[in-house]
Amino acid sequence: MDSLQLLMDGFATALQPQYLLFAFVGVLLGTAVGVLPGIGPAMTVALLLPLTYTLDVTSAIIMFAGIYYGGMYGGSTTSILLNTPGESASIVTALEGNKMARMGRATAALATAAIGSFIAGTIATGLLTLFAPFIADFAVTLGPGDYFALMIVAFLTVGALLGASPIRGIVSLAIGLFLGLVGTDTLTGQARFTFSIPNLGDGIDVVIVAVGLFAVGEALYVGSRLRSGALPIIPVSGSWRSWMKKSDWKRSWKPWLRGTAIGFPIGSIPAGGADVATFLSYATEKRLTKEPYRKQFGKGAIEGVAGPEAANNAAAAGVLVPLLTLGLPTTATAAIIISAFQTYGIRPGPLLFDSQPALVWALIASLYIGNVVLIILNLPLVGMWAKVLQIPRPYLYAGILVFAGLGAYAANFTVFDIGVLLLLGIIGFFMRRHGYPVSPMVVGAILGPMAEEQLRKAMAISQGDPLYLVQSPVSIVIYSAMVVIIVLGVWLKRRQARFEAALADVDTATIRTVDEEIADQLRER
Repeated sequence: MDSLQLLMDGFATALQPQYLLFAFVGVLLGTAVGVLPGIGPAMTVALLLPLTYTLDVTSAIIMFAGIYYGGMYGGSTTSILLNTPGESASIVTALEGNKMARMGRATAALATAAIGSFIAGTIATGLLTLFAPFIADFAVTLGPGDYFALMIVAFLTVGALLGASPIRGIVSLAIGLFLGLVGTDTLTGQARFTFSIPNLGDGIDVVIVAVGLFAVGEALYVGSRLRSGALPIIPVSGSWRSWMKKSDWKRSWKPWLRGTAIGFPIGSIPAGGADVATFLSYATEKRLTKEPYRKQFGKGAIEGVAGPEAANNAAAAGVLVPLLTLGLPTTATAAIIISAFQTYGIRPGPLLFDSQPALVWALIASLYIGNVVLIILNLPLVGMWAKVLQIPRPYLYAGILVFAGLGAYAANFTVFDIGVLLLLGIIGFFMRRHGYPVSPMVVGAILGPMAEEQLRKAMAISQGDPLYLVQSPVSIVIYSAMVVIIVLGVWLKRRQARFEAALADVDTATIRTVDEEIADQLRER
């Protein structure tokens, strides 16, 4: 009952005109940047993060929630109309959605993606509202050893499961841990890894790390791989009210619910993130869909868009459960969100619900509002988003680099930060080029100092006895759960890899069939 009252108080705050405006602007900007080709939600959030610097904390967090949801959805438009997924979680959407678009059903694909995202996001936010307070109350009882165990779980699972190679993920994590240790030791006052550079005395700002790796590094990598020439955008026509037929609604509502049921729990635990959830949802729909619709998989099945898009957005809300209650990021986007909180001196975790309940519940309320704003924008204005895709790519990526540089300068107003940004961007470019995931690096830079703090507290309490770290029943359960999560995550990633290989074979075989169907339709017209 207390949670319900706090949620109502959150709505009373979030529904104020100025906060509604910030939620609307956040969704608008997040969607506008998220639909750009080759830009995923992590890059969207990192790029737009500096926009919130001049706002008060409540306005910034509410606007950031809109950016988060808008960026998560924006990739579906690019995947459907351009066949260019901005992240691995959008691969399935591109597989089925783009084939629907090539067959003249782009409007149905876009509509089921938008409505599925709205339904999944709303249900998942409701589950977040229900479970987060209980998890936060339990987390308050945890000691330093228990928290250190949680950090180890986050390190190993994120390092092993984010990316194709666990070894490369651990290497990326180690680099991030090193970056997190740069600066002045808060306990001894000694400089660490500053190389006698005074500007590094306060450490490397995590915002610069996130923007450098995701915005600059990704822009350089994607820009170097894209072909020259105009993008082949599939046009969107017709009124949005008539996009989905009765049969489309009938075929979509069950995948929406199943995708939500798959996405939320996978997003809540460090088991691979939204990309695993979307592939599991796709495999589930392919198995459960009855004939004759099952034959359409690989050729443009609407179930293959509805389920994965719902799973994607449900996982996005699920990520906020460990983020808000434990202060643990399980995805790259979550790591950037933590950096946004830290910019305002806020530390996500169990004490956040007690120390700043008004802010937390205003944030949760704004997630509901952001979902409504998202569907209001994306159904009628999808034609406008299609025109945004026509921005010339040299201007697009040049603009991203300039905007990232301005954001880095705004963090501390020093030119030195721009140099650090460029260096991190080049590192991110070569890491992506050689198959090293950058997400563990960001997680390590953010969680490294936190893990060090908890370890030092644990050693002080135990007078240097390392067995204290594994004596607590909670820590034993956490380490046991870590083994289960890693085994489960590796199995899911291998299943996803086999599934992607099978999809590649099927995709090659069906391109000719789809082209023949399109040609038949054109001849009939």
